Amino acid sequence: MNPVGHPLHQRPISRSLVISGLIGLVLFILFQIVPSLTQEGFGSEPAISKSEAREKAVLFATKQLGYIPEPGDHWIVTYKSDSSFYGYMSRESLLNDYSKRKLDRLYPFDTFHASLDSQDDKWANLAVDLNMYTGEPAGFTRVPAGTGKKANETVAVLSGKDDTADVISDASLSPQQKERLAEPWLKKWGADPSRLERNSSTGNYGLIYTDHSVKVGEAPLRYAFKFTTGEVSVFKPGFSAPEWHISYVESQTSSATRFTLFGYGLPTFALGVLALIYSILRRKHTSFARGVFLSIVHFAIMMISTYNMLPETTGTGMEDRITSIVMFVIYTLYSLLMSSLLYFSLVGGNGLWRKEEGMNPWPRAKEPGYGKYVMDSVYAGYVWAFVLLGVQTLMFIILQYTLHNWSTTDASQSPYNMRYAWLLPIVAWLAGLSEEAVYRLFGIRMLKKIVRSTLIASLITTVVWAFGHTLYPIYPISSRPIELTVIGLLFSYIFLRYGFIAVMFSHVVFDSILMGATLIFMREPVNVAAGLITIVMPFIVGYIVYRFNPPGRERKPQSLDLGPGPGSGPGIGPDSEPGPIV
Repeated sequence: MNPVGHPLHQRPISRSLVISGLIGLVLFILFQIVPSLTQEGFGSEPAISKSEAREKAVLFATKQLGYIPEPGDHWIVTYKSDSSFYGYMSRESLLNDYSKRKLDRLYPFDTFHASLDSQDDKWANLAVDLNMYTGEPAGFTRVPAGTGKKANETVAVLSGKDDTADVISDASLSPQQKERLAEPWLKKWGADPSRLERNSSTGNYGLIYTDHSVKVGEAPLRYAFKFTTGEVSVFKPGFSAPEWHISYVESQTSSATRFTLFGYGLPTFALGVLALIYSILRRKHTSFARGVFLSIVHFAIMMISTYNMLPETTGTGMEDRITSIVMFVIYTLYSLLMSSLLYFSLVGGNGLWRKEEGMNPWPRAKEPGYGKYVMDSVYAGYVWAFVLLGVQTLMFIILQYTLHNWSTTDASQSPYNMRYAWLLPIVAWLAGLSEEAVYRLFGIRMLKKIVRSTLIASLITTVVWAFGHTLYPIYPISSRPIELTVIGLLFSYIFLRYGFIAVMFSHVVFDSILMGATLIFMREPVNVAAGLITIVMPFIVGYIVYRFNPPGRERKPQSLDLGPGPGSGPGIGPDSEPGPIV
């Protein structure tokens, strides 16, 4: 970080740091990339396209479910995942066994859910679940109009709610009648009804067959049925997580919600208020014009991301449209709030460091040496991102052997449910911009005014930031804050040593590599290309800035009234080694 008024120069990257970055990158590839590329079973082959899934669903519904295609019919295809069962297998280390036994082919936990958005109100709910890799049917729902509530796909996907939960099974049918209706479907799935245990008292379901000879851990194979108007209305073959696991996840999610609200939401709101106040108080030492462009870009990216998610889950029915409009309005207001928080954090943080420390954490574009400073910051960002990936990998290994952490799926955040999966990595720029501005540029200096210690201020803002990630599907929920506290302190170190631009790029590169890898693992050519471009995009952006600000083109900016300022504090001078952050 440079003192105010001094020529811009970025701290050189040491040989030891480069070596650390290479080691971190190797660890990341060996322990996170290679296992994903060499795994057996599903995920090792590309998913079918949604148009192909739509065609297969229509064909199955026409041949097996009594559906007659009409010109106004529209089929919505969404990705769904049995997060509970997948999490149970992940927790008990059963995933490899599940794939080796080929159970994921007949009873997939990841499916494409094709549902009819009918205009003639003939169907209350007509849907086919398909194996997302082979296109084979994996279950269905068919509820005629007038016998059930219209399914809302937008709510189902965004909330993870089971869209068959509202389907009420006909209780007037005798057990023998139910068995006669269920038997043909059991035989289609290769099951022998005479070898299965029957249970008619099954809560929401009208009939469940259990095959105790096929188990995954404690979970036996089940064939669940519901009945409406004298026919099978819901058929779900597969496995269900044990009740104790479901209760554990619910308890953990409840705790994570509290941590997010009280550990992240309220403190972040307080930082936003303080950022507004100190933007006004330090207005002589900063500029309200600064941050406008980045805040507008941030808002635009958030709106593009919102648009990218909602249309794929939106039907043509009135309820779906209303839900989508309400969600879009909510996301718009939230985007405005977060972009405002970013703006005042940039303005207030810049003013605080200039006034209180006499430091220049965020140089102006017209300062001498700005273009080269940005490119050097990009280089530092990449090297530190490699270090961070290695640290994250080590943290995963440590937490796996100490807390026995595990993760599961989240269909609501999956690129398969986005309009354009290749737009996923734009989210990396949201995190790099807003989180580094709020919790590092503004947060550290603001908290230091209160606690009088850079180390403690960095720790507090890092913990607040870490609590904002507890709702990720990683358990126990304590593992995520522990991992991110270590990574967040490294982000704080990068900021104090290299400045805001470098830490922003390190964060963007870090997330871009992770999200780019996600696209590459989808194995579709367009997504693989997008994933590779994503990884080099921060360099491209930095180079464009450099080309627009080459050496010798800068002009000296108007000076600001900086006051005497205390000069450079411990660990943040132009030539000082930060060592421990204090």
